[in-house]
Amino acid sequence: MISPPLFAWVIENLLKNALDAIGGSGVIDIYVYRQGKQTFVDIKDSGKGIAPGKLNAVFRPGYSTKKRGWGLGLSLAKRIIDEFHQGKIFVKESQLGKGTTFRIVLRS
Repeated sequence: MISPPLFAWVIENLLKNALDAIGGSGVIDIYVYRQGKQTFVDIKDSGKGIAPGKLNAVFRPGYSTKKRGWGLGLSLAKRIIDEFHQGKIFVKESQLGKGTTFRIVLRS
C-alpha cells in the first residue's frame, strides 16, 4: 500500500530535480516494472550528473547544489519512501556530464 499524495510528491520532486539537472535541454525517462514481489521505479535524466563522492550526500538534509531552495527535497523523499512505504530510494547510477538515475524499490 502506498500513500498516493506522498508518493506523487516524491515523483514530482525527482522530476523537478531532473529538469534542473538537464538545464532546459535533455531527456528524462521513467521506467516502472515489477520483478517478483518488488516494483521498481527508475527516473533517469541526461543532465550534469553527480560526482562519485557526493552520491550519499544528496540525501542529507541541507545538501544542495542549487542557488535556491533548502536542500530538503531528497532527504524528505528518502524518509517518505524508507519509513512510510518501507521501500528504498537511491542513486542507481550517475556519470558527470551524462546524467543520473534514481531508483525506488517497493515491496508488495
